[in-house]
Order: sequence, then C-alpha cells, then structure tokens
Amino acid sequence: MADWKIRAASTADVEAVVELRAVVMRPDLERLGRYDEHRVRQWLRDRFDPDHTWVIEVADTFAGCVALRPAEDAHWLEHFYLAPHLQGTGIGSGVLRELLERCDRGGFPVRLNVLQGSAARRLYERHGFEVESEDPVAVFMVRRVSA
Repeated sequence: MADWKIRAASTADVEAVVELRAVVMRPDLERLGRYDEHRVRQWLRDRFDPDHTWVIEVADTFAGCVALRPAEDAHWLEHFYLAPHLQGTGIGSGVLRELLERCDRGGFPVRLNVLQGSAARRLYERHGFEVESEDPVAVFMVRRVSA
C-alpha cells in the first residue's frame, strides 16, 4: 500500500473532486442509465462542504476525497472517491478504517448509500456495513458502533 494521508478540504479542492467523481462514477452511472456529463459534476458542486470533507493525498498529490457529515442519528459517509489507478491498493480500506475508528470513539453509527452493482459495496461490507434498504438505483447501508 502506498503512503497516504488525509487533510482537511478547502473550497479550492471542489473542482478536483468534481472531476474525480465524474471519472469514478461514470461506469456505474452509465450501467444504470443515469450518466449525464453536466449533472454528474453539478450534483457534487451543489453538495460540496469542505467543513466535513477530507482530501486523500498520495506522495503529496491529490488522490481522492471522503466526507463524513454529522446528522441527527449517525454520521453519513459521502463522496468517497479514489483515483482509479489507486483502487485496490488498500488506501480506501485504510482511509475508511481511520474514519470508522473516529466514529466508534464518538459513539456514532455510520450510514451511506452506494449505487446498485457498485464494487464499492464489497469494501463497505468488509468493514461491517449492513444493508438497511435498497431501491432500483441505490443500496442504503449502516455500520453500528463497534466496541
């Protein structure tokens, strides 16, 4: 696994995140018949919140991002994107493990949704997420606080 670190995001990171999302999400969105060149980018621009987002860096270079948004009954894991050439290297698991440990210490369950058929679902299941519900497009998952 490559050396990685996470740092707090800033508003200056939004376009790098937007472009990475377009690349990473394209295969799943196309498979589901939901890919739109403009909408895939604008959707994230409208929701980007640097106060709850971290940038993942490998060798001091932008490699991905992840958000952990506090909500009333849990924290929501959102916008977890890693550059395609780094997927499968253990970086995603390392980042996820670090964030889940923070949530466990705070006593917060974690919720997320993943697109139907996405390979990312296996990552989440390996880290203790369970399906709560699903619809034709998304699978909603939760990970309870781990002791």
